[in-house]
Amino acid sequence: MSKRNTQLRRLSISNLVNEQGEVSVEELSLKFETSEVTIRKDLASLEKNGQLLRRYGGAIALPKEVVSDEFDKNVSIRKIEVAKAAEKLIRDHNRIVIDSGSTTGALIEQLNRKRGLVVMTNSLSLANAINELESEPTLLMTGGTWDAHSESFQGQVAESVLRSYDFDQLFIGADGIDLDRGTTTFNELVGLSKVMAEVSREVVVMVESEKIGRKIPNLELAWDSIDVLVTDSGLSEQHLAQIESHGVRVIRAN
Repeated sequence: MSKRNTQLRRLSISNLVNEQGEVSVEELSLKFETSEVTIRKDLASLEKNGQLLRRYGGAIALPKEVVSDEFDKNVSIRKIEVAKAAEKLIRDHNRIVIDSGSTTGALIEQLNRKRGLVVMTNSLSLANAINELESEPTLLMTGGTWDAHSESFQGQVAESVLRSYDFDQLFIGADGIDLDRGTTTFNELVGLSKVMAEVSREVVVMVESEKIGRKIPNLELAWDSIDVLVTDSGLSEQHLAQIESHGVRVIRAN
C-alpha cells in the first residue's frame, strides 16, 4: 500500500473519530476494506501524534486543546524538520541504531518510507513506535538496566548486546553541542552512547539549533566520533564553520 493511501486513510479515520466521538477497529476495517492489524497500526500512529486516544477494540476522540498541547510538547516542528532530513541518509535494508530521545523519536514515523530495515533501540517508547510501523522493520532491543532519568536501558548488559552486532548508522541526540568538544548531556551514563558509536560505521547527531553552543559538563561523543550533524535552518554561519572545522558534515533542514 502506498504511503499516500496510508496518509489519506489515517486522515479519514481521524475525521471520523472527531465526528462520531468513538469508533471500533472492526467498523474501520470494514469501512476501509483493510485488515484489523493495519487499523490498529493506524490508531497507534494517530494516538502517537495526539489525534485520538486508543481504547480496547477501538478509539475515542480527544478534546482539541489537549491534542495541541501534547503534540507541541513532544514533537516540535523543528524536530520534524530535522527528522525528515536525517531520514534521507538512510537506505533500504540498512542496519541502524536509534538512541532514546524526543528528537530521535521524531525519526520513527519517517521510517515508513524505507524497506527491509533492522532497527535497534534502547528505548521502550521508541520500540513500541517502531513496532507499529507499516514497513515492519526488524526490531532489536538492547535490554540492560532501566534508567529512569533518560527513560532508556543502559549498563553493561546493553553494551554487551550492542557489541554483538555491527550497524550502518547511529542516530543520536544531545542536550547540548559544545563547539570545541562535541555533544554534551545532563545524563552521567554515557558509556552506552560511546559503544553505539563504536559499532556504527556512520554516527549521525540530530539536534535543534537552539542547543548548539550550549555547554554541559558531561561530554558524550567527541567530534572525532561524529560523522554528520543534522539540525534546522536556525544554525548560524559561524557555528556551521566551527562544526565543519572538526571534519563533520553538517546538514541544515529547510
